[in-house]
Amino acid sequence: MKRTVWAWLVVSSVLFAALAHGEVRPRYGGTLHVTMRAAPTSLDPVEISTNADSFGGRGVVALLFDTLVSMDDSARVQPALAQTWQSTHGNQNWEFRLRQGVKFHDGTLLTGEIAAASLRTANPGWKVTADGNTVVIDLESADSDMLAELALSRNAIAKRDQKIVGTGPFAVAQWQPGKSATLVANEESWRGRPFLDAIEIEMGRSFRDQMNAFDMRKADLVEVAPEQMHHIVQERRSLASSGRMELLALAFTKDASSTEERQLRQALGLSIERASIRNVLLQGTGEPGGSLLPSSISGYGFVFPIAADLQKARQLRNEVRSLPTWRLGYDGNDPLSRVLAERIALNAKDAGLSLRLATTDEVDLRLARIPIASSNPSVALSELLTRIGMPAVKNKSGTVEDLYGQEQSAIATERVIPLFHLPVAYASAPALKDCDVRLVGTWDVERAWLETSQQ
Repeated sequence: MKRTVWAWLVVSSVLFAALAHGEVRPRYGGTLHVTMRAAPTSLDPVEISTNADSFGGRGVVALLFDTLVSMDDSARVQPALAQTWQSTHGNQNWEFRLRQGVKFHDGTLLTGEIAAASLRTANPGWKVTADGNTVVIDLESADSDMLAELALSRNAIAKRDQKIVGTGPFAVAQWQPGKSATLVANEESWRGRPFLDAIEIEMGRSFRDQMNAFDMRKADLVEVAPEQMHHIVQERRSLASSGRMELLALAFTKDASSTEERQLRQALGLSIERASIRNVLLQGTGEPGGSLLPSSISGYGFVFPIAADLQKARQLRNEVRSLPTWRLGYDGNDPLSRVLAERIALNAKDAGLSLRLATTDEVDLRLARIPIASSNPSVALSELLTRIGMPAVKNKSGTVEDLYGQEQSAIATERVIPLFHLPVAYASAPALKDCDVRLVGTWDVERAWLETSQQ
């Protein structure tokens, strides 16, 4: 009896609290104003993923399109456009049964053939066919990571006709390539109608411009530079961040042409004071890294050394007779990239190396900020190497040992020097409720809503 009375008191308290705070219940309506640095010139998920991959671009893809399957923040595969699936022949043949009644934004019903055509566009090397409402993928070799690959933005299902349309929670109302987009709620979304009526996205805005718009209340959701995260927290503003899903690295444009050049690249890596850069320039944000993948994904990132060794760097440099002057490229629109490049050049000078900063396309290496594509380590490594311009790898065994060996081999080429793994952060206005940031760094506003003074 006591247990029953206690349970009733708990339920009563919850109901009373809900009634007393009814003004904060989710409501339909309103336009969300978003800004982002990326400036995609196409809304095709393949082009966004290939030519202008960014967290902002991926966020737009997620609003307009759906994938066959998705991955949650625990790296578990979830149904999306495909309700069920199965694999045969040791993960070499895959079949996906599509969800019934799903419509594209133009009213066309989703079919197996449309989904198969979309996947063939994104993956010309795949054999993808349709059998009624089933999509069949036949691979040349087994791929245990197929589900994680299908969850990537580039594999979002799109209907490509006179214009490109998706099945996502929002549809395109206005689109100015590289400048802005206005999205409206999809009334017939298979997930249910979003709370927001519309989302207006301003593109190509620097971190500074975004924060100015935020301070002037012209934007409700903005990207925050890594070195500014602590200021947002100190000011008690709403800040949400992802896992460390962005790799900051030095990426050479070409393979080393000789043993001596590899020695110089190794000397450069040993000269960089990651700890000092993190504490001063990054204001304590991020994690120094000697690996391509963060430990949170691979589990072994801490094994790769990150400490500077100026004595060893000078020794390697002194063993080389001819010293080139490398042109180091950086993003001229990002103040942080500038100061990071300057500090790296000073570290290199201490080791007897010569770096000249440049913002042109003709450079020897770049200070690159590379979004990590997946929480699946094998897929993440393969996609990352492709972005750098190195051959992608497949971890066929699925073991951590093989994955570690592949990453170790990639770093040993001296084509890339990992520096930091950074989180992706967003500041949101007080009126924006239930806005979340996914582990992979994209904002999730599908169930977000705007609180108004009339509530």
